Amino acid sequence: MSSNNLDTLYRQVIMDHYKNPRNRGEFEGETLTVNMNNPTCGDRIQLQMKVEDGKIAGAKFVGEGCSISLASASMMTQAVKGLKPEEALEMSSIFSDMMLGKDYDEERFDLGDIEALQGVAKFPARIKCATLAWKAMEKGLHDHHDS
Repeated sequence: MSSNNLDTLYRQVIMDHYKNPRNRGEFEGETLTVNMNNPTCGDRIQLQMKVEDGKIAGAKFVGEGCSISLASASMMTQAVKGLKPEEALEMSSIFSDMMLGKDYDEERFDLGDIEALQGVAKFPARIKCATLAWKAMEKGLHDHHDS
C-alpha cells in the first residue's frame, strides 16, 4: 500500500473513533477514576476503569478535545480491556515509544487501530493529545497498585 493510501486509511480510522467513540460514558458504582487535562490545547478526559480478578474488566471515558485525543481514548479503552494492569502499562510504554518515533515491540501486542496514531510522531505538538488517555490510565493503575 502506498504511503498516501496508508495515511488516508489511518486518518479514516482516527476519524471513525472520534465520531463513533467506543466506551464513551461512565460506569455506575465504584471505579478507578482519573481526571486529566492538557492545558496546552484544552483536551480533558475523565477515565474510569474497573479492575476485577487482577484484570481490567472495562474502561470508559468522557471528555472534550481534539480528534486525536478522543480517538486515542477510544482506542485505548478497547485495547486494555481484559489485560492485567502490568500488561496495560507495558502496552502504554510501547505506545509511548511509538509516539516518540522510537522502535517498538510490534510483536508483543496487536495494536490494531492504535497504529493509526503513529503518524502523530511527526507532529510533536500533538503527541500530548494522543497520550493524554494513556497517561490517565497509567496514573489510575499506579494509584490502584499503591493503595
